[in-house]
Amino acid sequence: MQNVSRKTQTPLIEYLLRLGDSTLVLGQRHAELCGKAPALEEEMALMNVGLDLFGQARNWLTYAAELEGDGRDADALAFRRDAQDFRNLLLVEQPNGDFAETMARQFLFDAWHVPLLEGLAEASDPRIAEVAAKSLKEATYHLRRSSEWVVRLGDGTEESHARMQRAIDTLWRFTGELVQFDEVDQAMAEAGIAPDAETLVARWNATVEKVLEAATLTRPPADAWMYTGGKAGHHTEHLGFLLAEMQYLPRAYPDATVW
Repeated sequence: MQNVSRKTQTPLIEYLLRLGDSTLVLGQRHAELCGKAPALEEEMALMNVGLDLFGQARNWLTYAAELEGDGRDADALAFRRDAQDFRNLLLVEQPNGDFAETMARQFLFDAWHVPLLEGLAEASDPRIAEVAAKSLKEATYHLRRSSEWVVRLGDGTEESHARMQRAIDTLWRFTGELVQFDEVDQAMAEAGIAPDAETLVARWNATVEKVLEAATLTRPPADAWMYTGGKAGHHTEHLGFLLAEMQYLPRAYPDATVW
């Protein structure tokens, strides 16, 4: 375990929970699509992305549990916390909807996730830098794939264009958290762990503008009203239902072991 000062330990644990919870919840949304994708190739791709996200979540939550030092591990953090204890972005807990919504949600997350991981790969904390560098390779593929689908559907048929525009419009109100920063984000930037806010916001905006333009889609207003609070434990009703399914077995059989 890395040496972490008392000043940064609590914000660092909180920050790691945000990273781990967002990838865990989005991975679970992908798991829900098993057997429901529009084509076999897409089902395999969705499941692979989900597995990547689960792996990233385990890495972040394992480090958070080690820093807590109270005997919990990554599984305990994933399966023994209630919704108000989760710190994931509101965007990732939104339902899958149709394929356009699934890909729009993934794209809006990926456009933020890639520059975030690029910054974290240069973190002063070697453990975080190592996990971020590995995750970046996966996230770069995720962004390429989700961008291509946004363009393909947006610049496709009249029906596909309408569905993708509707998906972007619906999910846009949950993107505010991606580019809003609080005291935890600030503490991580000052500690040389997280990238600075201006760089991350600029990169996210540039990617979104480029892809939506190529997809012939209209970007919602920059001053649109936003839902926020996920990073502080205030969630939509969707997270509770997701956790009820994801956590059922570990909670019903807490002492079960794998033979």
